[in-house]
Amino acid sequence: MTTMATSRLNRLPAAERGITIGDFLVPIQLGERLSVRTRHVILIVTGALFIALTANYAVPVPGSPVPITGQTFSVLLVGGALGFRRGLLASALYVVLGFFLPVYANHESGIGTIVSVSGGSIVLGATGGYLVGFILAGAVVGRLAELGWDRRLLGAIAAMAIGNVLIYLVGIPWLMAAAHLDIADAIAAGFRPFLVGDVIKLLLAGALFPAAWWVVHHRPEER
Repeated sequence: MTTMATSRLNRLPAAERGITIGDFLVPIQLGERLSVRTRHVILIVTGALFIALTANYAVPVPGSPVPITGQTFSVLLVGGALGFRRGLLASALYVVLGFFLPVYANHESGIGTIVSVSGGSIVLGATGGYLVGFILAGAVVGRLAELGWDRRLLGAIAAMAIGNVLIYLVGIPWLMAAAHLDIADAIAAGFRPFLVGDVIKLLLAGALFPAAWWVVHHRPEER
């Protein structure tokens, strides 16, 4: 069943399956001197740091504990660029870095941003679900990129949209539980203010991948 579903999603010949734009990000001369594992580690760490850098460009949203940040955009880019495993690990590494460093939105840090225990009760952080959703989105967008969705504009936008939806599917119920909101209030606070910005991010991220593949296919060494 899983194999059949994957084959329907696949848009690449077998020889190209699993290759993402991230495999072309390490300069050839440098890459030849590094082991495969070292290249993977460099890309994962770079992806996590990129997400961290964009997280602190935050704009508060009146009436919402969730700010507008560049995180969603960077998570989708990193996932699509690195593929399933590296995208998942880069997003997860970013979340773990936030346990110790102020790399979450508004320079927040600590595992309490996601979940904590107070008085014997579990306390969820209002934005924790979005952080968990980043890991899921990074993995899924990465897998779709491995299947070739990022090679064409519509496919790239669709992959980014799926990743974005997954973030909200985790983030909004988490926000409901953390802030004791009903579904309507959670959508009003945790989704609606970001809709226009998300559309712009999706279009931009979706356009970047086909453009990057065009550059890769037209490099001088490819001629």
